Amino acid sequence: MADINVTPLVDVVLVLLIIFMVTAPMLQMGIDVNLPKAKSQNVDVTEEKVVLTIDGAKGIFVNKTKIPLAELGLRLEGVFADRSERELYLRADRTVPYGFVVEVMAEIRKAGIDKLGMITEPPEEIK
Repeated sequence: MADINVTPLVDVVLVLLIIFMVTAPMLQMGIDVNLPKAKSQNVDVTEEKVVLTIDGAKGIFVNKTKIPLAELGLRLEGVFADRSERELYLRADRTVPYGFVVEVMAEIRKAGIDKLGMITEPPEEIK
């Protein structure tokens, strides 16, 4: 008999598919911040957006890459150099002082970002 038995091959492929389906959501880890709560509309994300995160220790991250405040403008100009839509989303921990967030927003504006969106959590319903 010269036929190839494909049953074991199909079994292995299905097992690998299940393993990747289970582990893929675990690979998306980010920076933990306590977002402020506010009423807002959901954003429909069709392409990958640039997210700037400020954690509780005033660390600034652009898509998980830590950047000092002094270099933020230059880095953002480099990120948006080849993009047609200059849109950025800002996440800040609720314990970060307002003045520091405004300082970061000023650097974002100096970098030439046209649209700045704020990421918040929906408020908890009072019962």
